[in-house]
Amino acid sequence: MRPPARLRLSLQIAAPGAELPSRATLRRWALCALERDAIVTLRFAGSREARALNARFRGKDAPTNVLTFVYDERASLTGDIVICTAVVRREAREQGKTFRAHLAHLIVHGMLHLQGYDHQRPAEARCMERREVALLATLRIPDPYALPS
Repeated sequence: MRPPARLRLSLQIAAPGAELPSRATLRRWALCALERDAIVTLRFAGSREARALNARFRGKDAPTNVLTFVYDERASLTGDIVICTAVVRREAREQGKTFRAHLAHLIVHGMLHLQGYDHQRPAEARCMERREVALLATLRIPDPYALPS
């Protein structure tokens, strides 16, 4: 049996009034999606920073909810996940979700991206979404793709 993957997690909070869950909760969410050893920085950014990063790295002049940067994919994966709390809060409100549930989803989503999951093609998207739904269920978080009833 393979030992569980290890995570070295650093938190950076650069978003004003972020009101985030505890470090232990954020770590638990990240760990649930971890498939191999990793060194990850989870940065909570404001809209201005998220917009600048999205423009620079994706050519889109608007803040986005989550960006993932992979720096090293060798034995111990190294990367950053940047989450714009203002966008997450707005999206959660628009989608009728709690901020906490949407944030957990985006942390899991970012962790999967770090490990090579993608959603550019329909088959990739289905695979990634199924994985997200299964992982979130272990955290007792509802399916983020389910349509509201």
